[in-house]
Amino acid sequence: MTDTEAAAWEDRLIDEMRANGGQVTSGPLAGHPLLIMTSKGSKTGEARRAILTWHRDDGDYVVAGTAGGAPTDPVWVHNVEVDPEVTIEVGNRVLDATARIVTGDERDRLWDDHVRALPWFGDYPKNTDRVFPVVRLTPKAA
Repeated sequence: MTDTEAAAWEDRLIDEMRANGGQVTSGPLAGHPLLIMTSKGSKTGEARRAILTWHRDDGDYVVAGTAGGAPTDPVWVHNVEVDPEVTIEVGNRVLDATARIVTGDERDRLWDDHVRALPWFGDYPKNTDRVFPVVRLTPKAA
């Protein structure tokens, strides 16, 4: 898939999410809990979006930088390391949030919770030796 085709696919997916209260109703991602995270590009400062599967923990949204088990972290992980201030679009709400890459026991617990909630993530470690970053997205008080 070319970059242009990937961007068009993402645009269609986001349109479907927005038309259905944040839900995807058709295709391979139908029924998956998805959010749109917008971060700043670490080099350009330009808005960069990522469509991510999430689970909740203590009011936060938890996402994992798996890139489907790819050998390298997705670009958005580095973006939030450089600037943790993001926006997330969940359902019909857009929220300012702070992204924090978790480590140690917290990371392990949240990864296990992620796999319990989203079992297909359990297959991703078979594809690579890297440890997937787990990121806590904490919405800011309104």
